Amino acid sequence: MLKRNLWMLLAVIALAILPLVIHHGGDAEFGGADGEAEAAITEIQPDYKPWASPLWEPPSGEIESLLFALQAALGAGLVGFYFGRRMSPAKRPDNQ
Repeated sequence: MLKRNLWMLLAVIALAILPLVIHHGGDAEFGGADGEAEAAITEIQPDYKPWASPLWEPPSGEIESLLFALQAALGAGLVGFYFGRRMSPAKRPDNQ
């Protein structure tokens, strides 16, 4: 059991470090689907004006990424909490 857990821990560490070590060179700019969609729309119809705008624009891309990661973590936590409570041993019919 301990050996299996150690291998899993090493695999997780490798998965965390590997993307930092392997890069394809150059200054890669990561863009999202919103930027791609905006480029496609302006290519199809150059005089398009958006009918809605964000209420608040984050000061930098890092803050935007942080907020996105926080949103994903909270969502995953809520889903995990729901399934954990739903499948807890105290709630199963065979434990009554």
